[in-house]
Amino acid sequence: MGAVVVYGATGHTGRFVVEELLRGGVATVASGRDAGALETLAAKWGDVGVRPAAVDNARALDAAVVGADVVVNCAGPFAVTGGPLVDAAVRAGIPYVDVAAEIEANVATFANHRAARTPVVPAMAFYGGLGDLLVTAALGERSAADAVHVAYGLSSWHPTPGTRAAGQVSHDRRGGRRLRFTNGALQFHDDKPVVEDWVFPEPLGRRRVITEFTMADVVTVPSHLDVPEVRTDMTVEAAQDLLGEDTPPPVPVDTLGRSDQTFVLDAVIRIGNKELRASASGQDIYAITAPLAVGAVRRILAGETRSSGLASAGAMFDAREFLATLAPYLKVELPD
Repeated sequence: MGAVVVYGATGHTGRFVVEELLRGGVATVASGRDAGALETLAAKWGDVGVRPAAVDNARALDAAVVGADVVVNCAGPFAVTGGPLVDAAVRAGIPYVDVAAEIEANVATFANHRAARTPVVPAMAFYGGLGDLLVTAALGERSAADAVHVAYGLSSWHPTPGTRAAGQVSHDRRGGRRLRFTNGALQFHDDKPVVEDWVFPEPLGRRRVITEFTMADVVTVPSHLDVPEVRTDMTVEAAQDLLGEDTPPPVPVDTLGRSDQTFVLDAVIRIGNKELRASASGQDIYAITAPLAVGAVRRILAGETRSSGLASAGAMFDAREFLATLAPYLKVELPD
């Protein structure tokens, strides 16, 4: 067996992913553009290979992924890194997983790589992946719904430099416009943000949320489910933190390196007059991305996939089984 190559291993989320792989005894190679930073962290981690590669150097990327079993891309902005990394993985016949929260990057992956013959799983992260798993698990054998409404209840949001860079890229590509998924398609709009109440499961309870604070679920969920309306909301406090120029990055408070941020992801699915509800709560949106991405890697390596090519988390894996294995990290509530 080869190893798992983590591109962007020196970044905030990349380090969580590498450490999750190492805890599971998975051979790991750290990759990215900064050779010095990679060597420094590899020395700290121990038995970790290093393969530096710039994302604009196809030959170097090919060398970085050669012989690997899976490539995990943790380097944003994914609008810059996603295409070249998927291409390198596809050329080598190696499965690809990324943790992209950028809507445009995920749209591009789904649009450009449908012919992939090995698993390609974009947005295998807190944004995009977790919501997709919850909605899919709640629906069970159903493949359609009238609407999906996902509310993100974050106690705070201390963005990493990578999050800020990715957000700026998305903002510039949209020309400052906002996005919504309605009538079965992504649409730009200039409507002003609206604030409403949302009653989350405990421990959050009733909170003010900014409606149509659109996240990657609007790409992942309708990629495999027949849902004409997908909406995501965000707690006002978290949105203000994200938009604040002086909001500092996350600060670790435990031995796993997690911050004190808590979250509740609450999904409501409407089918006619019936509503289904699923939720997940835990600590640190960046840290929870690691068991999500590594869980995907483990299932790909074990052949526990439902597609041989491009698919979102909910389409690629058994959603209920996947969520059940996240019990050490998440409290999940699903409808019977």
